[in-house]
Amino acid sequence: MTSNPLNPSNGDDTPKDPLTEMLQNLMGGKGMENFDPAELAKAAGLPNDPNLLAQMFSQVQAMMSAPSEGPVNWQLAHDNARRVAASGSDPSVTSQQSREVDEALRLAELWLDPVTDLPATGLIGRAWSRAEWVEATLGTWKRLTEPVANSIANALSSAMTEQMPEEMKSMMGGASSMLQNMGGAIFGMQLGQAIGALSADVVSSTDIGVPLADLEMALLPANVAAFGEGLSLPENDIRLFLAVREAAHARLFVQVPWLRGHLLGAIEAYARGIHIDTSRIEELARDLDPSNPEGIQEALSQGVFMPQRTPAQDQALEKLETALALVEGWVDELTAAATEKLLPSAGALRETVRRRRATGGPAEHAFASLVGLELRPRRLRDAATLWATLKEERGIEGRDAIWHHPDLLPTAEDLDDPKGFSARRKLAEASDSEVDDALQKLLSGGFDSAPEAEEGTDAGGQDGTADTAKDDGGRPDEGKDNKDGQDGQPKG
Repeated sequence: MTSNPLNPSNGDDTPKDPLTEMLQNLMGGKGMENFDPAELAKAAGLPNDPNLLAQMFSQVQAMMSAPSEGPVNWQLAHDNARRVAASGSDPSVTSQQSREVDEALRLAELWLDPVTDLPATGLIGRAWSRAEWVEATLGTWKRLTEPVANSIANALSSAMTEQMPEEMKSMMGGASSMLQNMGGAIFGMQLGQAIGALSADVVSSTDIGVPLADLEMALLPANVAAFGEGLSLPENDIRLFLAVREAAHARLFVQVPWLRGHLLGAIEAYARGIHIDTSRIEELARDLDPSNPEGIQEALSQGVFMPQRTPAQDQALEKLETALALVEGWVDELTAAATEKLLPSAGALRETVRRRRATGGPAEHAFASLVGLELRPRRLRDAATLWATLKEERGIEGRDAIWHHPDLLPTAEDLDDPKGFSARRKLAEASDSEVDDALQKLLSGGFDSAPEAEEGTDAGGQDGTADTAKDDGGRPDEGKDNKDGQDGQPKG
């Protein structure tokens, strides 16, 4: 019998690590003897650098063994996002690039002034590297993903605990805290991977239609250059077109203060309603084989953690997608109006951006698979048509007045029939006006008992009381004479 209860014998006097045995039971029965950190890193999409991997796994081990402030290890998500962002070419922004971006955004503001009633923001244009984009936006990513991230992390931890044999639970001892943090560490790594990958795709701070950095207006020069590859268009034209889009986004979110909270709140409400299918997590914990990195990558890329949506969630998602489409459609329409006579390539760039936003890139798909949420305006073209129709009917001021209150926003029905929006709105406004008029009349005493009094008067007249106002030849006077006569005082 071994003297160390945490290292039981496996029958051949070879001590067996309980953690190894646990992972062997959880991950397909092959144990850790075939475990290769480089292969696991390959599955997670991390760089195959031995020194970098050693540093990363050391950090992961320390974080997983230390107490966590919550179910998700956000520090690990941050570090992994920075690492992925720097894994490619992420040069520091030069002074020339900063000057070019600032000039482009300043010019974009001037171009937008004649095509919108919303005033300029006065924000300073900035040029960001990918790492700077991660730092500026990670707080918002945390806000957007925390509800679903907590659910997934808790589900992972519960599933791994349930899959563990009872004898292993008693043998874990002080290592149980590591198991509790494992779910949060796994999700944190994957979320950091997705955010880091997005940093290589986005061209601005609002490129996905959501203001990830509050009160900022920025372009990423390296990604702007990558966006223009293969388009055979002047680099300055591409930068100016994307600058107008960024300035239009910034103007909308700054001058319509409720809009940012409206969008982020809708995403948070959607995420809070997500329920994790723990059976899928349990299946992953039971069948995952660390010696098969392709299988791990396939499971993650196919959204093995993606929550199943309920009908209520489908309705919430439809509202969110409508709001995203309205934002992108307004920006699309303004950008076209501001650039069509100033940039010869504006039409081609508009179509390129439309297709890019409608389909999404690999990084967006990876993020959607991870958290079950796609931030793509599927109905961008319909929304742009709606805003163009409103401009024709109401003018620039009337079109932009729609943003004065969230209750005025068009619905999915309005995207289906843009030309019928004004008629439906007039009908709704007329109905609301009637209700308001009736309520005001009630509060001012306009609805009193007068109708009932009149009705009572008619009834009283039948009893010989109300018709006394009739002429002297009427029956009431005759009745009075008769009554007087009964008193013994007949009229002469």
